[in-house]
Amino acid sequence: MMRPYRLGCPQWQHPSWQARLPAGAGPLGRYSEVFDCVEGNTTFYATPTRNQCEQWRSQVRDDFRFQFKFPRAVTHDRLLSGTAGLVQEFLDTLAPLQDVMGPFLLQLPAAFGPGHLDALWGFLDALPDPLRCAVEVRHLAFFAKGEGERVLNQGLRERNTARVCFDSRALFSQVASDAATADAQRKKPQVPVHVLPVEADPVIRFIGHPQLALNEAFLKPWVTRVSEWIAAGLRPYMYIHMPDNGDALELAELWHGMMREVWPDMTPLPLVRQVDQPGLF
Repeated sequence: MMRPYRLGCPQWQHPSWQARLPAGAGPLGRYSEVFDCVEGNTTFYATPTRNQCEQWRSQVRDDFRFQFKFPRAVTHDRLLSGTAGLVQEFLDTLAPLQDVMGPFLLQLPAAFGPGHLDALWGFLDALPDPLRCAVEVRHLAFFAKGEGERVLNQGLRERNTARVCFDSRALFSQVASDAATADAQRKKPQVPVHVLPVEADPVIRFIGHPQLALNEAFLKPWVTRVSEWIAAGLRPYMYIHMPDNGDALELAELWHGMMREVWPDMTPLPLVRQVDQPGLF
């Protein structure tokens, strides 16, 4: 059966993935044989060329989805105000990918608080059809269950816009014992997980614990929640992160295996099986 949810990583290539991805034409083509979406994190820092976008489109199937982030200049430097020209230039460049775009990831900084919500509503309302966003907030007022969060959630519901479920609980569940985890804990926000029910396809960004097996307890509630969304006719996006994303394929495999216990007709991920090499002595 077609996977009833979307599964992806924050990038489509990593040196540690070479032996596990199926053969194919280039890193994106190989990645898209296993996953059907990807976070476009690179667009936060730099806009690709139109030619690059045309090349990317030629490497993925029609059912694949890119979920690009708006540039930092739009979300962080200008806090969504006075950005019409930047946004139009960005969308024009990405036009070759329009038919394989998922909702954009509108990742807002901690400085974007309740006082900036009018800018958010204006930004979302100005997006040309059929483009949509999934909104990720980091200001603590949006997690306090007070007036700021109420107004945020109401405005998103009115626009049928998903609020990104950012889950870093596994990452922060223990004191870091390696450099990659310490770096991830320094860079990733530690905020509560708040789920906003809307009819838009939900977006989950799960940041795992470096010890693979310890993620099961944190993933189990998501299996239930994602299964409920699927049963309701939605197709959630599940993005798998690890402190060292070289380990993301193993976590994706663990997660999908847990989902197959509920949805046994789903096929396993077509990753190349790892073979333990026997010792020489």
